[in-house]
Amino acid sequence: MTDFTYANTAREMAVYGYESVIKSHCRMCHGGCGVLVYLKDGKVAKIAGDPDCPINHGTLCSKGIGSLQLVSHPDRLTHPVQRTGPKGSGKWRQISWDDALDTIAEKILHYKGSFGAESIVMGYGTGRENEAVIYRFANLLGTPNVLTAGHFCYGPRLATTIITCGSNPIVDYENHPKCIMVWGNNLVISNPDCYKGEPFSRALDAGAKLIAVDPRCTRIAARADVWLPLRPGSDTALALGMLNVIVNQGLYDKDFVDNHVHGWAPFVERVNEYPLSRVEQLTWVPKEKIKEAAVLFATTQPAAIQWGVAIEQQINCADNNRSLLALMGITGNIDVRGGQVLFKPPKIRNVSQFGAHKMLPKEQAEKRLGGNRFRLAGNFAIINPKCVWDAILDETPYPVKMMFLISSNPVITRANARQVYRALEKTEFMVVSDFFLTPTAELADLVLPAATWLEMDYIGDFWKRHGYILPRRKVVQIGECGSDHEMLNDLAHRVGQGEHWWETFEGGLDYILEPMGITWQEFKTMEHIRGELTYEKYKEHGFSTPTKKFELYSTLLEKWNYDPLPQFREPPESPYSRPELFKDYPYILITGRRQPGFFHSENRQLPWLRELHRDPMVEIHPETAEKEGIEEGDWVVIESPRGKVRQRAKLFAGMDPRIVSAEHGWWFPEKKDPRHGWDESNINILTDNAYDTCDPAMGATNVRTLLCKIYPEKS
Repeated sequence: MTDFTYANTAREMAVYGYESVIKSHCRMCHGGCGVLVYLKDGKVAKIAGDPDCPINHGTLCSKGIGSLQLVSHPDRLTHPVQRTGPKGSGKWRQISWDDALDTIAEKILHYKGSFGAESIVMGYGTGRENEAVIYRFANLLGTPNVLTAGHFCYGPRLATTIITCGSNPIVDYENHPKCIMVWGNNLVISNPDCYKGEPFSRALDAGAKLIAVDPRCTRIAARADVWLPLRPGSDTALALGMLNVIVNQGLYDKDFVDNHVHGWAPFVERVNEYPLSRVEQLTWVPKEKIKEAAVLFATTQPAAIQWGVAIEQQINCADNNRSLLALMGITGNIDVRGGQVLFKPPKIRNVSQFGAHKMLPKEQAEKRLGGNRFRLAGNFAIINPKCVWDAILDETPYPVKMMFLISSNPVITRANARQVYRALEKTEFMVVSDFFLTPTAELADLVLPAATWLEMDYIGDFWKRHGYILPRRKVVQIGECGSDHEMLNDLAHRVGQGEHWWETFEGGLDYILEPMGITWQEFKTMEHIRGELTYEKYKEHGFSTPTKKFELYSTLLEKWNYDPLPQFREPPESPYSRPELFKDYPYILITGRRQPGFFHSENRQLPWLRELHRDPMVEIHPETAEKEGIEEGDWVVIESPRGKVRQRAKLFAGMDPRIVSAEHGWWFPEKKDPRHGWDESNINILTDNAYDTCDPAMGATNVRTLLCKIYPEKS
């Protein structure tokens, strides 16, 4: 620690009686911020940002601070429990870890032997950095079915960037971009992978120009030099319109295009299909604004795009990403200082290597649910959730009998929530590992008490694209809570995988670090390690694609019979695609608005964070409110063709009156019945998961662009 940090830490310890302070890094979201954890009487007493951490430079959000209430929450599961009544009855008994793991192992071997390993689905959420160990267990077991949020969250960015330029390009904030285009992201309050709001804000303070692409006038949009309030779901059209301007005005990097791009001629033909007059009609953005933003981005060097999950949760998921990559590439902002950098990780075993993907037999990989339909997703071991629900409910294409969900609450977080609930009710045997009895956990047969980030040793962020790895140091032990990594390591021995695992999971940490010649015990004494930082690597080695070039025209998508060039598809439910439905449901519904204290469906138990945001809120324009007889704070009904939910009205003039913006992730832990109000305000009651509404290559569920009506709730 710096002298300044030491001095302040010592002062706080003396004044408040803290016994010790431990450096670690947070995992309450994807950010991985460095923290100082203060202990008193053997308990966590305070959590603060670490000024020495290169990720957050001492800043810390409400979730990180709120970890203090998570680790010691009175409702936390601290022992394994087994259901004693019908599913959803809320009747449980405490059992030992040995009994729990023996039971799980017995069920795994039974279903594998009777129905094949593919009848077992592993699943995880996004909050605990456990995907590598879960994939390792699944691949060695022989099941190709790992249910993640990857079909519509971050996975599409990885998949499309890998087939376009070999790796995910990350904004080089530390070298001061001169122009930043924030697209479908509000990183000052949300949880973007590899980024924090702090370096972004610092770049703006240093004078960077800002373009904001968002239907809502967020804090970022309000600060922007140019704000493009596009119609939800029209992102690809807008990007292709900007590309049209850049191409036809000759504002692209000619050297990069001539020497490092594959498919330039057909790409130019495609962007010429999107003149500004057409794009204006599709996006609701004035063509003058589109041109202004395109010219500003192309002529201000270096420039970068900060993109978010909103562009992925649409039928245009893959092409949204590919069109934004095209904007980065042809303007010469790929792998350059202050632009979009292809960072290199330290020389460790990566997630793919640790996940043992090559050890899954080919004949089993071919059984991956939805793998033949959504080829881009299947190529990255990602499955569409509806494929799982269909396999449970209809046994199509084969039966799924067992679910093992880790840090996942799909009843709340997946589209068509009522179908999800029916599927989990029908699942023959289900295990959940989590902090609390969530609506999903209430449907399980066994629930395991998961450890928080404060209760485990781990190598943080070794899957990230910013090039850092950081040690996460165990601080406390709560009850019998155990890390998912230790749990699966133990379970692996019980199902016959022992030769591929370790006596304890510290051996797994050593295995990750082995190529660097260090052990976990050595690494945990370090601050961090970063991979080699170089720029314009493609000039010497090319890009890691089949053509070794930046592929505007995707050879892999062509091979899989998808359009190799980005194109715009009208959302499956919009005023233009469904005019007859629009008469009855006259508003475009955006779902998924983030709040600073919550992480998807997590943290609503924590008093500090719930105090910040007590109720689910839906934003409506004042004109819409007056038209529908709604006042600020009213409980209102939001209704789609699939159902209705209730949220409180928040009047917001910073968006088009034709748009309604609702929050996701809502359930009510304070309601002690086992349902916990899961279907009262859960916006996924309204969303659809039909295959023909998903992105054709990635399988991303279209949850951002729907039609709805809204009206006051009857008293």
